[in-house]
Amino acid sequence: MSKWNLIMDVERCENCTNCFMTNKDEYVDNTFEGYSAPQPRHGHKWIQIQTRERGSGSLFDVAYLVTTCNQCDDAPCMKAAQNDAVTKRPDGIVMIDPVRAKGQKQLVDACPYGHIWWNKELNLPQKWSWDAHLLDQGWASPRSEQVCATGAFTAKKCPDEEMAAYAAREKLEVLKPELNTRPRVWYKNLHRFSRDFIAGSIAKTVNGLEECVKGATVILKKDGKDIDKKVTDYFGDFKFDALEPHSGEYEIVITTGGKAKSVKHKLKDSVYLGAISIE
Repeated sequence: MSKWNLIMDVERCENCTNCFMTNKDEYVDNTFEGYSAPQPRHGHKWIQIQTRERGSGSLFDVAYLVTTCNQCDDAPCMKAAQNDAVTKRPDGIVMIDPVRAKGQKQLVDACPYGHIWWNKELNLPQKWSWDAHLLDQGWASPRSEQVCATGAFTAKKCPDEEMAAYAAREKLEVLKPELNTRPRVWYKNLHRFSRDFIAGSIAKTVNGLEECVKGATVILKKDGKDIDKKVTDYFGDFKFDALEPHSGEYEIVITTGGKAKSVKHKLKDSVYLGAISIE
């Protein structure tokens, strides 16, 4: 059976907030019988965008992580619910019943991703249902995917076996995999938000002027082993990304024009090592 999945490309998100605002437009002050009660105008972020800056010196990058209900196949909220207040549809969407869930505030704490919100006025836990009411009317995808101008959102409905193969091929990841909740939200280029980099620029002195070195070979070593290799670009820059935060000491070995140089760095956070002169 085909089930819904949502793929977020961290590298494509530009924080335009179209997905967030569309979600507000759809659910604030609107009741969808059997699906959801109105979302409060303020406080709730059924679709949330987190920001992370990485780098130092003159080299920074910014990544945006879109988070929402993960529609877990082994959902903690379902286990915490009483009276079948939370159910999972055959198409993979987890639903909080707006009638049966009344007063069940324990559902808020049950979500390890922080995406069940408490509506104090209605005495009700709430979350995004992936626009299930629209999908059931024949919509091809949720509104938030349709308004994403950069293609950061991709809704994919397919059998689990096909999705598993696709995730492996595209190197997709999930949030908090150690929880084994089997989420249906996948992330591409998650390293832009969750991991760190070591970058730098290679330079040499020519006629008293510092010049960029294009085409230098830069090897990243850890515990004496080569783990990555780069060639500097037109500006002499190199960047090793997707490194685990606080992962200890690395060695950067640069070779160009028969000359070599080694630099060591203990990684704590993403860092730009600046201009490394090789003579």
